[in-house]
Amino acid sequence: MTDLREPTVNRRPTIRTALALTATAALTLSACGSDDGKARGTEVERDSKPASPTASADTSPNRPEIELPSDISYTFDWPKTGDKEKDAVLADGEQSIKAVDQAIVKQDALDKAYLYYYEGEAAAQTEQFIQAYVDAKARVTGKFRYYNPTVQVRDGGMASLVYCEDQSKAFDMYLKDRKVNKTPVTENSYVLYTTQLRKNDEGVWAITKLMSERGHDQCRP
Repeated sequence: MTDLREPTVNRRPTIRTALALTATAALTLSACGSDDGKARGTEVERDSKPASPTASADTSPNRPEIELPSDISYTFDWPKTGDKEKDAVLADGEQSIKAVDQAIVKQDALDKAYLYYYEGEAAAQTEQFIQAYVDAKARVTGKFRYYNPTVQVRDGGMASLVYCEDQSKAFDMYLKDRKVNKTPVTENSYVLYTTQLRKNDEGVWAITKLMSERGHDQCRP
C-alpha cells in the first residue's frame, strides 16, 4: 500500500538506506490497519508527552523538546544492549521518529526538532515526506510499535540501524474534519527500515540515509 509515509520505492522510510520519499505520494493511511490488528512481542507503551532525553541526549544541551498529542503513542520494543554507543544510536533513533511525527502534527516541513536528527540526503527526503502531509492537511494518529532492531557501530563515527514498524493501529487523520482514514490489516502494515547514521559534532547520531520496504518477511507477524 502507498501512503504519505511511503518513499518512492519504500516508505517513511520503508526504512532507510537509500530511499526516495515522494511528496506526491497518495494520501492513504499511514497505518494500513484497523484497531483489531494485533502486534507481537512485549509492549511497554509510552504516551506522547515531551520525550525525556536518553543516552546521547545527556551530552547535547541543545537537544530539542518533542511534544505530541495524546492520541499518538509509541511502543519501542528494543531493549538496551549494554553497549554505550549502540544504546545511543537506539535512543537517537527513537527521538528521530518522534521528531518527524511532531513536524507532521505541527504542519511544519522545516521543524527544527527533526532537522536536529536528520542531515543531508535524509533531511531533504524527510522534508518532502512531511510536506506531503502539510499539502494534504493531514497528520498521523494512533499507536506505533517498533521492534526487531539491529544496530552496528563502525569506526569513524558511522553506524546503521535496521528495525521494523507495526502500523496496524496507526492511521492518517485529516485535519479539517478530524476524519481518521482506516484500512484492514495486511502484510503492508509491517515495514522494514534501514538507516545509516553519523555521529555529529554534538554527539548526536544523525540519520544521513534511509530506506524502507513494506511487507518484508522480517517484520510480518
